[in-house]
Amino acid sequence: MPQRLMFVQLKTGYDTDRGPSWIGWVDFSKTWSTAYFRGRTLRRSGKMFDANFHDVQTNEEFWVSGPKRDRTDTRYGPSNPEIEPDAVETYSAFLAGAPLPGRENG
Repeated sequence: MPQRLMFVQLKTGYDTDRGPSWIGWVDFSKTWSTAYFRGRTLRRSGKMFDANFHDVQTNEEFWVSGPKRDRTDTRYGPSNPEIEPDAVETYSAFLAGAPLPGRENG
């Protein structure tokens, strides 16, 4: 199962890009249509206005994307994502210029 360091933000119940967010490891299915994060199963969907995944149990909407070096992960404002403890070292190296694991070639 592919695993990637990702930016994840809860969209449901929060005004434009104000939901809690995390930088952490996300496991993906072989087809990349399902993501597993913090015990949640998220399915990809292109039918949502402000999100690209939804929780299959709660229907909460999430934005899942690769982190950005300039930390502009949200569209409309600054974010202070919680960095998962097991992601701190990799994320710090990424911010310093290292490629993300699994994305060494782009």
